[in-house]
Amino acid sequence: MKKMNRPRLLQPLLVALASMVFMHAAHAEKADADKPTNIEADQMFYDEAKQVNTFIGKVVLTRGTLIMHAEKLLVKQDKAGNQLTTMFAPNGGLATFRQKRDGGKDLWIEGYATDRIEYDSKTEIAKLFKQARVKMMDGARVTDEVEGDFISYDSRAEFYTVTNSTSGESKPGGGRIRAIIQPRNEEASQNGK
Repeated sequence: MKKMNRPRLLQPLLVALASMVFMHAAHAEKADADKPTNIEADQMFYDEAKQVNTFIGKVVLTRGTLIMHAEKLLVKQDKAGNQLTTMFAPNGGLATFRQKRDGGKDLWIEGYATDRIEYDSKTEIAKLFKQARVKMMDGARVTDEVEGDFISYDSRAEFYTVTNSTSGESKPGGGRIRAIIQPRNEEASQNGK
């Protein structure tokens, strides 16, 4: 590994992290884009030749209201500057994210996966692998929730795909997916309409 000075070493990482995570397209709090990215981990490795940043050990990433937890965070950058970010869950644990959304005082999005969460900045598609769940919340109340063994979210089209296998294709006998969609009109739902 080539020795580098600190500003040059962190520049590709900060560019990657600043543009990653599908929550921005899921109407994440716009103010987060102007916040610094802070990462805590037990170790960090940077391979300049391969344009790969790796953080290992109880990784915590914060940027404004965005908080991500993983055992390992891997950021790969291609020649065009696009990033593929992967958050790996610890054994027996979860890779997670939580971020405030614009549009209301206490709106949040949360995601969990027992294997990994991938985000491709070029396609703006996030993929959650194995026992995956994404929740939209208003305070502590879940407004919408999807879960399955695989969730893909295309933030450009605002389109979810949820399947019962991590291959991205539903398999017979592979279990069921689940979606909970709450009524949008609170008054109608309270009156039973």
